[in-house]
Amino acid sequence: MTSDQLTSDQKARTPWLPGYFETHGWGFGMSVVTRRDEIASSIGKYGWDGGMGTSWYSDPAEEMVTILMTQVSWSSPNPPNVFRDFWTLSYSAIDD
Repeated sequence: MTSDQLTSDQKARTPWLPGYFETHGWGFGMSVVTRRDEIASSIGKYGWDGGMGTSWYSDPAEEMVTILMTQVSWSSPNPPNVFRDFWTLSYSAIDD
């Protein structure tokens, strides 16, 4: 269940975070990337961001598991800057 389980109709009817389902889907209780739109992501990456400052993702394409634990709660639907910095630096560190 680490692949998108939602239909196009289900995605079209949800009001949750406009535009979210253009690049993401939903597996078994976690987010799944369906289209790459940033450096810190690849198709098939799955995991979850916790609103109280935690985040984990597995990226099978990069053979990478990342875990971030902070004391920075989310104050909006957009992640705090420390999250974006962590993901960007994690993917920047990959040596091809």
